[in-house]
Amino acid sequence: MSLAFAPAVTAPEGGRIEFRLPAEEKAMLARAAALMNMDLTTFILRKMLPEARAVIENAERLALSERDSLRVLALLENPPPPTEKLRRAAKAARRIT
Repeated sequence: MSLAFAPAVTAPEGGRIEFRLPAEEKAMLARAAALMNMDLTTFILRKMLPEARAVIENAERLALSERDSLRVLALLENPPPPTEKLRRAAKAARRIT
């Protein structure tokens, strides 16, 4: 399925997304929407918003092994002493702010 997206146009009450697709694919989406007693926009949003949330959640989640989790917790409880490079960076940050 190839989709050609047009730029989104933002309206004050929300947003608008337009895309072009082959007529037979649009007809298939419209038929599926009708079978679910929904308009095409509602059908697409109901199917795609959960997918978008899952993609974002997956991208923002960091999975650590038990060993790595314990290492992170240990470092938080007992951080190593700052290196000279870190001390210089902190000093530079204090001068900037």
